[in-house]
Parts: sequence; C-alpha cells; structure tokens
Amino acid sequence: MELNDSEERGSVEDRRGGKKSLAIGGGIGAVVIALIASYIGIDPKVAQQIVGGVAGGGAQTQGTGKADGYAEFSSKLLGSTNTVWKDQFRKNRYSKYRGAAYEEPGMVLFSDQVESGGCGVAPSAVGPFYCPASKKVFLDPTFFEELESKLGGSKAEFSQAYVIGHEVGHHVQNLLGYETESYQAKDGKQNAGIRMELQADYLAGVWAHHAKDKLKINQDDIASALKTARSIGDNRIQEKMKGKSWPESFNHGRDDQRLKYFKEGFETGDASEGRLNKFFDRNVKPLDL
Repeated sequence: MELNDSEERGSVEDRRGGKKSLAIGGGIGAVVIALIASYIGIDPKVAQQIVGGVAGGGAQTQGTGKADGYAEFSSKLLGSTNTVWKDQFRKNRYSKYRGAAYEEPGMVLFSDQVESGGCGVAPSAVGPFYCPASKKVFLDPTFFEELESKLGGSKAEFSQAYVIGHEVGHHVQNLLGYETESYQAKDGKQNAGIRMELQADYLAGVWAHHAKDKLKINQDDIASALKTARSIGDNRIQEKMKGKSWPESFNHGRDDQRLKYFKEGFETGDASEGRLNKFFDRNVKPLDL
C-alpha cells in the first residue's frame, strides 16, 4: 500500500501526550478487551463494564500529539475512505430511509484513555472503536503492537488500514440506519452485534476494493488484513483465553466469517442496499451467515 502521494485528507485530531481521561463503543477492540485486559492488568469486572457500555465520568486534557507521522498516515487513510464512500453513496442511491449523502467522520488518536464525546469514557484496552454520537473513530496506535504480539494478528500498514476501514464501516452503518435497525431487532443484542460486525468487515473490504488501484494495494497487503481478520474471531479469542470457545456467547462472529466477509467485500466492491440488507435477513441466523 502506498499513501505517500495521496492528496486526500480526513479530519484527524491527535490527543496523544495529554493527561489521562476516562470512551466506549463497538468495534474490533471490544471483542479483544478481556484478553488484552488480562495482559495489561485491568480488572476483568471493569473490562466487562466497558464492553457493556458502563463507564464513569472524567475529564480529559488536550494532548500535544506525537511527531511520529501517524497523524498524517491516519489523515491520508481517512481521506481515502471519505473519497470512496462519498462516491458509493452517490452511485448506489440508497432509499430515503437509508439516507442520501455521506457525512465525513472525524478521527481521534489518543493514548491511555479518551473522552468520546457522547459514548462515555474508555481506556486504550478497549481498542479502536467508533462512537455514533460524535461520529468519530477513536484509536490508540499502540493497539497494533498488542494485536500482533498477543493475538497473532498483523501490525503491517494495511492491516491497520483494515481495522480503520472496519471502524469507518460502523460510521457507514450509522448513516444508513443499520445501527438503529439492528438494535431494535427481535433476535437479541448478541445476534445484532454479530450482524453489525460482519457487515463492517464487508464494508472495509468494499473500501479496499475501490481504493486498491490508487493506493497500490497488493497481495501482501491483503494477506496482512486477512491474518488480522482471522485473529479476532470470537472463537480464536476465547480459545486463547480459555482453551475452548462457546458459540452461544459470540458477539462478533467466527474467524472464518470475518475472513469471508472482508474477502467478499474486497472481491465484489458491492455496496448496494440490497447486498447490505442481506446481513439482516432474519431467516438466516448470524452464525449461519
């Protein structure tokens, strides 16, 4: 993947380097929080509260940022997702119910903890997440070290792009009304979560499909994303934690499902409303998708 010549830019706020604050939300990070917490010493009860959307208050001091180039990397990457999704929203002519225009999300880089502007306050252990209330993606870049060393994923640039693309996928869901529809569904919060996460993986693949030529995405890049997708399946995480998995407790999908839908999105680039609606077909159980 090559971002050096990219003129696209997204809105990225670098809060790293400030004092600790208290955030919360869905996304890839939530599925790994219990495992990450066990490595860095967070009380599991606190971790569970965070995953469940319960957090205390707190204040945050604006960070000074870091001169490591990550803010620029993130801005270019977010700019690419903005370009692709603006185009897809124009081309697909989503129904009035789904909305018609793409609104660019913001992105916040943080360290330690962050205030999310509407979804509460959270530590880095939550991992990358999207907050629907503020319409921002939140990321502590040190997550990728843990992803590779503890979970068997990849910290390669395109693997990071996949993770960010997944969180932007949650933003797309928010704009199109899938988040509201999902959590109003009758098949329960757990099943709704699986549908949302698999669709977000698919949406990350759709973005990569349409960006591949401009960003010169190659097979090594895709391999790094697939490695990460497999590493964060519910079954893989639980097997690392307890030596076995419990499908009835899954809320993000199996490793093969996460792999499948990123690949499918990348291969087809199909962001049509009809295709996206299939993730919420009540006649198909989430673990049968």
